[in-house]
Order: sequence, then C-alpha cells, then structure tokens
Amino acid sequence: MDLVPALEEPLRQPLKSVLGPATAKVMAEHLGLLTVGDLLHHYPRRYEERGQLTHLADLPMDEHVTVVAQVADARLHSFASAKAPRGKGQRLEVTITDGSGRLQLVFFGAGVHKPHKELLPGTRAMFAGKVSVFNRRLQLAHPAYELLRGDPDESVETWAGALIPIYPATAKLESWKIGKALQTVLPTAQEALDPLPDSLRQGRGLVPLPEALLKIHRPHTKADIEDARARLKWDEAFVLQVALARRRHADAQLPAVPRKPTPDGLLASFDDRLPFTLTDGQQRVSREIFDDLATDHPMHRLLQGEVGSGKTMVALRAMLAVVDAGGQAAMLAPTEVLAQQHHRSIVEMMGELAEGGMLGGAERATKVVLLTGSMGAAARRHALLDLTTGEAGVVIGTHALIEDKVRFHDLGLVVVDEQHRFGVEQRDALRGKGKQPPHLLVMTATPIPRTVAMTVFGDLETSVLDQLPAGRSPIASHVVPAADKPHFLARAWERVREEVGKGHQAYVVCPRIGDEEDDPKKSGKKKSSESPEDAAEKRPPLAVLEVADQLAKGPLQGLRVEVLHGRMQPDDKDAVMRRFAAGETDVLVATTVIEVGVNVPNATVMVIMDADRFGVSQLHQLRGRVGRGSAPGLCLLVSEMPEASAARQRLNAVAATLDGFELSRIDLEQRREGDVLGQAQSGARTSLRMLAVIEDEEIIAEAREEATTVVARDPELTHLPALRTALDALLDEEREQYLEKG
Repeated sequence: MDLVPALEEPLRQPLKSVLGPATAKVMAEHLGLLTVGDLLHHYPRRYEERGQLTHLADLPMDEHVTVVAQVADARLHSFASAKAPRGKGQRLEVTITDGSGRLQLVFFGAGVHKPHKELLPGTRAMFAGKVSVFNRRLQLAHPAYELLRGDPDESVETWAGALIPIYPATAKLESWKIGKALQTVLPTAQEALDPLPDSLRQGRGLVPLPEALLKIHRPHTKADIEDARARLKWDEAFVLQVALARRRHADAQLPAVPRKPTPDGLLASFDDRLPFTLTDGQQRVSREIFDDLATDHPMHRLLQGEVGSGKTMVALRAMLAVVDAGGQAAMLAPTEVLAQQHHRSIVEMMGELAEGGMLGGAERATKVVLLTGSMGAAARRHALLDLTTGEAGVVIGTHALIEDKVRFHDLGLVVVDEQHRFGVEQRDALRGKGKQPPHLLVMTATPIPRTVAMTVFGDLETSVLDQLPAGRSPIASHVVPAADKPHFLARAWERVREEVGKGHQAYVVCPRIGDEEDDPKKSGKKKSSESPEDAAEKRPPLAVLEVADQLAKGPLQGLRVEVLHGRMQPDDKDAVMRRFAAGETDVLVATTVIEVGVNVPNATVMVIMDADRFGVSQLHQLRGRVGRGSAPGLCLLVSEMPEASAARQRLNAVAATLDGFELSRIDLEQRREGDVLGQAQSGARTSLRMLAVIEDEEIIAEAREEATTVVARDPELTHLPALRTALDALLDEEREQYLEKG
C-alpha cells in the first residue's frame, strides 16, 4: 500500500519512539492513537483564549474535564485521621473561579506541598480532573494542573498564540500533555498527502491539508480555526462518500435476473383481495421498487418509514412480484418473535394464496415457510425441502436462513428487516445464496435523517413512507414523574384497568429481565449525600419479573398478567404472543423484545417503566405498538428523574411529537456520531472527528455529488493516488464494517 512514511510512523516502537514510551503507550491504549497521522488527526475539542475563561457553571458530572481558571483563595487545613492520629493530616482546599462559577480543588497528604507553593491567589492555570460532588459542592480531587504564567520565559512554542487548544483527554493523559506531544509531530504535517483533487479543493476555496493541520493545532486567530475546520470536514465527507460511491458503482456492474410481475399473477390476485386501498406513499414506493426489480443489475434499496406506515405490506408486494416472475423471496428478521409474527401476519394477509399445493389453496398460490433455529428437526427438514424444490416462494426466518445447509431453488429477492441488527457478513451470506446476486430491500422502522441515510446507507437508494394508513389511530404520550408525583403513577395503573375494562389490552415495558443472570451486583441503596438524580441513575433498572409480580399482587390484581422476555424458550415466547394476540392476556409485561413488528391491534395502552433508560428512537419504536386498531393509543413514560434533568427533557421531546424524523434528529444531536456510524458495534474508532452529520448536511450532500462524479470518471482512482491512500486508511479491515452496519 502506498502509504506516507512520516505519517504512518508508529508513535511507539521497540527501538526509538516518536514520543516517550509511556506517553505513546497511554495514547494507544486510551485514545486509540497509534501513528503520527492518528495523532495529527486528534483535533482539539475547543479552544481557550488567554483572556477568556471557561464556564465553570456548566461542568458535567463524572466527566473528565479541562478548565482554565484563576485561583481565588487557598487554605491549608490540618486534621486527625487513622493514618495521622495526632492531627498531622493535611488537606489543601483551593477555590478557583472564572466569573461564571466557582469550583473547589482538594489535595491531601504529601500531595499538598507543590500546589500549596504554586497555587497562590491570582494565579491562572489549566486544571484537569473528574468532576464530583462533595457536601453539595462541585469539586476536583487531586486535579493535574499546568500554570499559565504569561511571562516572557513561558515557552512560546508550547502555547503558541493566544488560543489554547483543549484536546479530548483521559485521566491518564491531560490535554496539555497531548498538546505538547502534538508540537513534537506537527512538522511532519508538511508531508501529509492531500486526498482532495486539486480542482475540487481550489473550486471550493479550501486550504491545502498541511496548512489545515497546522491551523487546527496552532491557530493564531479564530479565522485560522474556521479555515481548518471547513477543510477537514470536507476531507471526512468526501473520502467517506467516495467509498460509498465505489460500492454503488461496483454493485451496478453485477448481473441480476430482472423480475417483472405477470399481469394476472399472484400479486394481482393479492391486490384484488385487499380490504383497503394502499396509501399514496405505499403506491409510490412500490413503483420505485418494481422499477428496480425490472432491471438487470441488483436493486439496493433502503425502505424507511414511520412506525406503522405499512412497510411490511410494501415488502410483501415486492416478494409476490418476484414469485410471479419465477423466483423466491426471503425475509430476514432479527428475532424469532419477529420472524414468527411476520410469518403469521403474511399468511393471514395472503389467505388461500399462501396455501400452494394444499387442499383449498388458490390456483396461483405459493407456500410461505418459516425457518428459525429452534424449529423441530422434522419441520425444519420439511421447510428446507420446500426451499430447495422451489415449492416455497416466500420464506421468513432468522439467522437460520444464512446457514450452509439452506439451499434455494432460485433466490430473487432478499428483504432485511431492521437493518441495524445485521452485520455485513450476514447480509452478504444470504445474498450469496442466489444463482446470480438477488435484489436487496433493507427496511428500518427507525426514521433516519436524510444526512445519516446518505452517510451510513450511502450505497442504497432510499424510499421513505411518511404517511400512516387509514384506520391507524393517534397516540397520546405523557411523562409520568413517579418520584415528584407518586399519585400520577397510581393514576397510570387506573388508566390500564380502565382500558382493560373496555375490552382492550396493555403493555408494560421494563429495561431489565430480573433473573439472576442480569441482576446488577450493586445494591440500589441511596447515599445520604446523593442528589435525587444520582439516586435515580444508580438504582438498578426496573425488571420484568419483579414488576409483573408487584402489579399482579397490587394495582392490577385480578387482571390476567403475563411476562415476555428474550431468555424464554422460543416456544414459550410464541405461546405468550399467541395468547396476547388472541386477547387471552390483559397485560403483557415485557422487555424491548416487543420493540419491532409486534402487531396486536387491540392493545391500546403502553406504560414504559424507567423510560429515561431508553433512547429516543427506541421509545418511539415501542410506542408504535399501540394505537394499531381503531381505538386511540396511549403511551405513559414513567421516570424518577428530576424535572430539570436532561433525561426528562428527552422524554418531554418524545411526548411532544409523533414525528419520528424529528425525534431521530434530537436523538442524533444527543449522541456521538460514532454510534450512528455503527462504531458501537464494530469497535472501530469513528471516522468522523470533525464532521457533525446533522449540522453539516450541505457538505455531505455536495461531497456525495463530487464523489459520484469522480468515481464515474475513474472508478479505480488510478489518477488520484493520494485519495486512494486516504481510502485505504479509512477502509482498513477493522473499519470496513461500519459502511454496512449502520
């Protein structure tokens, strides 16, 4: 690989290290920085101006922070302790201020001598440590610090200019030590190869890469920082979009069998049976899919839509079109509960059309088979035979579909439900079962902002269903503050009883199962000095088994209460779901196993316990399980978090809107982009250090256009070796996966 020697040089080597071996070791282990290039791309999180101080008032709890502040006063106290019984123990308390707030620093024992001499009132310094609370006051215990003398002897090299970069740091390595390490390697930035084609860089007025690296780490003015950021954001967006454009280009070269539905085939018979009219959105998206299926290269389409917008109906029509054209269609679901649910609802929707080869089956019928890991040997053998002979046109299954033993007669379409649960290997393994690459339809019920779709699913064309079918009822959502207003929680259980009294059913969702395997070892005892927020956070999450027991003996006594969770036997899970669907259970207490795809139109109310422990998109998903029939839905978000907390604000946002796209933006703004890019699953570092997916929408869209043009002209990037090198660095084996994981 044509790599840049200077930037690829490891920070830590057996014979000579670029940095001290101890520093290099901490950088590798705690920050994932292995080479000079990695360190150069470890950008400052923010900058401090010598004359301007940080806001101590905004410090986050339990996080490692770096602040610049001035010493207001310092006091040395003596005290007696087990180690120093004669009152010889020493504690230094230093108060620092920045005008917006005050913060206490404490040093103990032998650690008091140096700060006692150096941290005199009026001294300014950078302090780094973990923020904690003692006696209701914020404090840093034994913080590391670096004095900012501002005198002529101060090493100008170390703190160049008036702007001090503050780096993402760890307890083992403070921001200023990272800054000093960067000064050591900064000269090598001159050798950085520029991945942007000259015409693009000049056309958009972007500074060259070496200059951008220099300005981001040693800015003299705020304009320097802006120049550097504008340039580095483009690098990230463009290299990523080139990777995706090359995948799209490669996929377009693959051959596929065109699949066109016959005018009077299975699809036409199915449409004739429908008791309702498809929404405009469903018809539009179906047309887009049918156009793709008719081409001689594989479809790669992402179908995203609101909870309950009818994605399964659209997917089923696509599957029937492929069966009409002589092929088979497979739907891959992430859990057995969901696979069984899909199988049941598809067989119900198709009626006699799903009884191919059976008595009472319609003339153009096919077989719809289920394949999961827990099926009995005989049923499994039967299902596998139906797939091999082509008797079964439609198969719905879990990962069991991917196993080597599974053979298809002629696989024409793969539908992947809930894309974020599947990795690249699984998607490819199923696609590899066709004689030629099958068409691919990926579905997600988590609405994704356009920019994220372009960044994560950039190799897929996107279709959006944003209309709810007729007959879907609105869902009212309310936050239930259990700690502040316990009577609200009592009223929630009354509402459940009222709904059951009207003949409806309810879900109660908990974050934890509550059997021994997942019980936290910690007891949930509250320390006297803890704030209500700390206590609510540290208490173990509420568990299905405990809550079900308490409800059955208490507020919901006399109702038929059952539990459902992921560690139950598959047959037991299916039996519970069947009883609930048949109306034989009043209240189902479950984990998020019901999050996706479970369809019980008679369920009208959902109570989510410890709702603050779930993500915004997950709450929206869960809420979509109610209001699926003609009666309106109600979702109650129970939380013990105080009103002013960020967690409560998040819940208020969910209660305030049913727009999943709006919520996904809120969710994204609160999480790191790395999670969005699937880094949480692949364990790789996020490739986005500078680009913010939501804020930089325009850059991503423009980069996609530029990338598509570049790849169309030169798919192998033969004339752009520096771009090729940047791409190889992005797509090393560990990071390859995130493009697919989503």
